[in-house]
Amino acid sequence: MKVKQKEEKEESQEELKQREKAQEENGQKQEEETDVPYEAWFASIWQIRGKKKKRLQEMLGSGREVYHLNRELLDKLNILTDREKEILWKAREALCPKRAWEKLKKEQVSFLPYHAAEFPERLRRIEDGPYGIYFKGRLPKEGQKTAAIVGARQCSRYGERFALEYGKVLGKAGVQIISGMARGIDGAAQRGAIIGEGYSCGVLGSGVDICYPRENRGLYADLAETGGLLSEYPLEERPRPEFFPRRNRLISGLSDVTIIIEAREKSGSFITADFALEQGKDVYALPGPADSILSRGCHRLIAQGAGILLSPKDLLRELGMTEAISCDFEKTEKVLEKETDIVYSCVDLSPKSLHQLAEETKLTGKVLMERLITLELMGHIEEVSKNYYRRV
Repeated sequence: MKVKQKEEKEESQEELKQREKAQEENGQKQEEETDVPYEAWFASIWQIRGKKKKRLQEMLGSGREVYHLNRELLDKLNILTDREKEILWKAREALCPKRAWEKLKKEQVSFLPYHAAEFPERLRRIEDGPYGIYFKGRLPKEGQKTAAIVGARQCSRYGERFALEYGKVLGKAGVQIISGMARGIDGAAQRGAIIGEGYSCGVLGSGVDICYPRENRGLYADLAETGGLLSEYPLEERPRPEFFPRRNRLISGLSDVTIIIEAREKSGSFITADFALEQGKDVYALPGPADSILSRGCHRLIAQGAGILLSPKDLLRELGMTEAISCDFEKTEKVLEKETDIVYSCVDLSPKSLHQLAEETKLTGKVLMERLITLELMGHIEEVSKNYYRRV
């Protein structure tokens, strides 16, 4: 009897394995029959603008048809230049769509072509929008307020402090923060959003599998986990100077308003501001010290009609989010201020270790680090060596 039960059990396990194998093969077959791998392949050819790729796809019907296109028909369509045609043929020879798709899945990177229902509506509306996007984490929610916060890479403590504050307060209020994950203002604003437990999306000038700059590795990991990372460039595509100006149209495109915290007279932030104005979005700038070269760009924008940033709460009112400024919000801010005061009171002119500060403040490691970062960006303390802090 026991032998028979054992045989039946072995047979049922074998049947289960066969069924799972059949389901896996069926799933692979269904995926191979879709056009998505071909759409991702076509989107990866960044040398051809999105507008032309869309025209070609719409005339042929799918990325698969573009991949299998013959030269004679391509010449008749008269959409691409001779150079672009050569780029298309080389891409077909160099990259297998199905193999590239497997790599996307392995890296846990999602892809959406412009005609997909889930594709961000804000990006669908911009001039010369991307053919497709690659992303990690979550995309910004449709119908929820978003703000781009950008500025100088080589910023001052003043700029860093306000970028962190605006990111934190707006993020806490439910405004989604969009930026480029660059050093300086971008990174400070996105860290602020994370501290405020809000959503932030980093729009990259490289593939989403590449962290640039390298010093923002921690921010990159946090955005992938709690927010999102987005790019129109394929995996393994290194950052190039020409990628960043075009990346800026996506930052402003995803946002309802664009905020410039610090900018020199000739700043890349003006590219984002110009795109925002072309897209019909409002631009705000933070005034700074009259003699600061890092504020001259902001002052010029204000002179040209940009909104003046007075405080995060005033901006929330202008965004029509008065309900976000509640008693609970005020209480939370007071708690944060109190925690910051506690940490500052424990930091001396002589360096103290993170472990020593944790014992003295009785705060959790996460809260302590957040308050230390806030104080450091405000210019009140400095990290003299790894995890050792002192007053400035």
